Amino acid sequence: MWQPVSGCGPHCRDGADPLAAPGVALVRLVTLAGVLLGGFLLVPLLRGGALGALARLMLAAMGVRVRRRGPLPRPGSLLVANHVSWLDILVLLATAPVRLVSKGEVGSWPGIGLLAGLSGAIFVDRARPKALPATVGEVTAALRAGRSVAVFPEGTTSCGAGQGRFRPAMFQAAIDANAPVVPASIHYDSTAASFVGDDTLLSSVRRVAALRSLTVTLVTAPALRSAPEADRRVLARVAQTSLGVAGYRLAA
Repeated sequence: MWQPVSGCGPHCRDGADPLAAPGVALVRLVTLAGVLLGGFLLVPLLRGGALGALARLMLAAMGVRVRRRGPLPRPGSLLVANHVSWLDILVLLATAPVRLVSKGEVGSWPGIGLLAGLSGAIFVDRARPKALPATVGEVTAALRAGRSVAVFPEGTTSCGAGQGRFRPAMFQAAIDANAPVVPASIHYDSTAASFVGDDTLLSSVRRVAALRSLTVTLVTAPALRSAPEADRRVLARVAQTSLGVAGYRLAA
């Protein structure tokens, strides 16, 4: 089984974040449930802008504020981002119409799986490494059709303090489709957002809902050109370096 391993775990969360007033977490969870119920009822209509609106409503229900910096990717771009939390999926969908590349398990997650599926998610079966070329081909076809695709090349989540190595496989899709690669840095102002170790979706949702506030900043770097003669390993390294520069600009 292809299973990237992160060095992060529960010890990465410092637990020092201010908590919301009693009862706020419950109100947020009830509101989130209401948003999800409305989303299920309106499934046939959830396309394009409506799908992004639902993602924004889900983030707002959880008390998560989103800030965005940098240029908007043009249609048909491959967005490559660091991976911290399941919230990353909502953040990307809330800011631009993209198809997601996700591990197969995400499809069964309440709410998040619905959104991913509606976005036209391309699910990776990590128990079948031999299926990876077909997945890359699906990403290539989406890019050629003018759809933007978002992928987390680390293959796993981290606490956000550092980043794992970008794996090059999905960069081949951008090369084959002659599509631009847009590095995107995702930063949370609290380690409580980190979905690492043996964390479960339910425990993470409850932890985030209990915070007084949470802000996530998405910084997109200038697009990289993926010429037919490009090497996917070099492109992956350059994209990760660009992502680090975007993170530096955020800190500055």
